[in-house]
Amino acid sequence: MNICGSSAQPDGAKGKTHPQAGGQLPIQVFVTAAEAYPALERAFLAARHEVIAGFRVFDLGTGLRCPEGRAVGKTWLDLVAHTLRRGVAVKIILSDFDPVARPRLHRATWPTVRMLYAAAEMAGPGARLTVVPAMHDAAAGLAPRTLLWPMILSRLMRTTGWLRGLLPPLRQTALRDMPGVRRLLTNAADDRPRPRLLPVPPLFPVTHHQKLAVFDGCRLYIGGLDLDERRYDTPSHRLPGHETWHDVQLMVEGPVAGDARAHLQGFLTTVAANAPPAAATPDRQGLRLVRTLSRRRVRGAARSLAPEPLVAEIEEAHHHAIGQASRLIYIETQYFRDRRLSRLLAAEARRKPDLQMILILPAAPDDVAFDGATGLDARLGEFHQARALRILKKAFGQRLFVGGAAQPRRTGATGREQLHGAPLVYIHAKVSIFDDHQAIVSSANLNGRSLRWDTEAGLVLSRPEEVKALRLRLMSHWLPERAGKPFFDPDTAVRAWAELAARNARTAPEQRRGFLLPYDIRSAEVFGRDLPLLPEELV
Repeated sequence: MNICGSSAQPDGAKGKTHPQAGGQLPIQVFVTAAEAYPALERAFLAARHEVIAGFRVFDLGTGLRCPEGRAVGKTWLDLVAHTLRRGVAVKIILSDFDPVARPRLHRATWPTVRMLYAAAEMAGPGARLTVVPAMHDAAAGLAPRTLLWPMILSRLMRTTGWLRGLLPPLRQTALRDMPGVRRLLTNAADDRPRPRLLPVPPLFPVTHHQKLAVFDGCRLYIGGLDLDERRYDTPSHRLPGHETWHDVQLMVEGPVAGDARAHLQGFLTTVAANAPPAAATPDRQGLRLVRTLSRRRVRGAARSLAPEPLVAEIEEAHHHAIGQASRLIYIETQYFRDRRLSRLLAAEARRKPDLQMILILPAAPDDVAFDGATGLDARLGEFHQARALRILKKAFGQRLFVGGAAQPRRTGATGREQLHGAPLVYIHAKVSIFDDHQAIVSSANLNGRSLRWDTEAGLVLSRPEEVKALRLRLMSHWLPERAGKPFFDPDTAVRAWAELAARNARTAPEQRRGFLLPYDIRSAEVFGRDLPLLPEELV
């Protein structure tokens, strides 16, 4: 198989390689969409019989990047039509979202559905396309919905206020793309849509968050990256701060792809409480599929906001690997909010005086940094993260480095879209590496939602040479070109990274080395708010 990353290094990425980054991997590792999207395009082009995929976002307006893809068209609409025209069966399970809590995401799902069917029409009458817009079946019970009715009404009023501000043709288009919202309104057809006061609307607090595709049952693309122009970034992170998006995706071949295909074929039946989950998959040549699955409650449903957890293999894999680690744990994640995980890590830190940890996080959640979100859900998430980080800091002390990343250029912004005076690099990767013996790459953040509620999928890597090569590749991404051995050695990396980040924070952005800066926990603490009545898994 191919070397980790793409053969063509985009936008200056070639200069980010390091001697310590190791040799070839028998898997492909893609850092940012600039590496991942061309590989996904080529996998569609190479598919002979079947493509089955599950994505949170799959925008067919996304531009094609690889030369082979651009030879068939400009966007993913053209590529999907071309794939169908060749006789390949395509099935895409697309996440739908709660119309009350996430109206913008709900409104994005249905244009994608229409575009997929448009691709089938372009391909001709023989096209074999299956599109499944899927909202998670775990609905909140009547009791919590009644308690949350004022908040529900407030959100619906905000949505209807936005609708009333649109011109009539645009309003009708928006309502067409928001079937869940339309059912909750009166006078939806005129210029005065209003929320229905009764019955209390349903709430769907759980989502399908996975991002994977299987080609011909033998090739698997999996990780944390959706398909969308917003997610496109390059390893050099030169785009404006609000357009940066650091992510990690894998491409592997072999029996584990068949396990992922079986998961995609059956998980919707499981979350609807119509079938038990498939058995855990065995190790497949150093690779193992791991999942998070929950389902709608059968008992006590009327009283519960939470779903019934069924499969927590990603959480269990983390707990097992933490127990085995003795030198260095390296993690990149969008959120670190799970109190169970932070307490387990703290316990291991106290038990193992040589254990060290590097944790890379975005400086702020994307809705807070770029959209100015100040709602209770945003504040609750920041509260949980600050608390989890304080638990780690107390146990690890100087053996812990928590870092963020920013571009080496100045910004005039003063809010949380910047870090130490520079545009932040938004970190969306979900990678955990333990002592070069085990790594987990998945769609799951390290919060209770991803570890116990949402539908997630990932891989556990257990071949030491692959794990080490992955660690060195990811570490080198954040470091300056001439970073030496102390930055990669498990016994010295934490100190070297902390010192580099501290120097960067004291240096003008244009003169900084690499992307690393200290994470600003104080901003998260000031912004965060606790809401004790809500389950931690909600954020």
